[in-house]
Amino acid sequence: MSKRILVTGGAGFIGSHLCERLVNEGNDVICLDNFFTGSKDNIRHLLSNNQFELVRHDVTKEYLAEVDQIYNLACPASPVHYQYNPVKTIETSVIGVTNMLELAKQCNATILQASTSEVYGNPTIHPQIESYWGNVNPIGIRSCYDEGKRCAETLMMDYHRQCKVDIRIIRIFNTYGPNMSLNDGRVISNFIVQALNNQDITIYGEGLQTRSFCYVSDLVEGLIKMMNNSQHFIGPVNIGNPAERTILDLAKIIIEMTNSKSKIIYKDLPDDDPVKRKPDIALAQKELQWAPKVDIKDGLQKTIEYFDRMLKENN
Repeated sequence: MSKRILVTGGAGFIGSHLCERLVNEGNDVICLDNFFTGSKDNIRHLLSNNQFELVRHDVTKEYLAEVDQIYNLACPASPVHYQYNPVKTIETSVIGVTNMLELAKQCNATILQASTSEVYGNPTIHPQIESYWGNVNPIGIRSCYDEGKRCAETLMMDYHRQCKVDIRIIRIFNTYGPNMSLNDGRVISNFIVQALNNQDITIYGEGLQTRSFCYVSDLVEGLIKMMNNSQHFIGPVNIGNPAERTILDLAKIIIEMTNSKSKIIYKDLPDDDPVKRKPDIALAQKELQWAPKVDIKDGLQKTIEYFDRMLKENN
């Protein structure tokens, strides 16, 4: 049955893939974005579809619409972008989430909050499970994002308990794929752009810190399964790929796949950069019957082809 669905941050990297999937499934989709990190190019192909509506709007301002579901993805997600205006970042997570929860309450809509693995901070347990409360620096340069997302989860739970709003919380681990911006600032996009340009690949620290990378189509599948789960399972639930690898290993794979002449150089590790990151996805497997399917090399190949095309178009 067709639904009327609001996607905040819908012109962003993940949001654009979600909008496309939801429209293709026959839903009426409102894409809300202020274009701080989102791009109209990501959703341009949807603009002629009468089941898709683009609205330029900032979630920190009130927005009214009649909708059945809300996917709240609005928030810059890479350190380069969320540290650019940290006050705005935390306002997006706190005021923006409050506005969307008020809308969900008024419409009796289900709302899904895109939280993050960053709520675990620099974890003292490995892999990370949902019951772990995290190890976050509340006054560091990353705290505008980390604590903003933690507060957003608090607001979601309090609206659920106090106002009976139907909520879902997912914690997104490192995700990659087409529609990432050239200046995204995250490790996969940085490495691919540097490799395609035969520039030095920058690794912070010794490159032995680990990450787990999930291809965007797998993540979108997890988002939709969580929103529509019939058990009224609210989470929080980890959505990510548990295949863990070092940043150094990732750099070597990308150099090989791009036939790059890039050399690896090392710089100091930024403050509060997590040493390890790996999701425990047992809960997602049990409650949602979800697990990632796309192999890292298959996902990287599609992402490399996308960035190669973008670089050529910009030259």
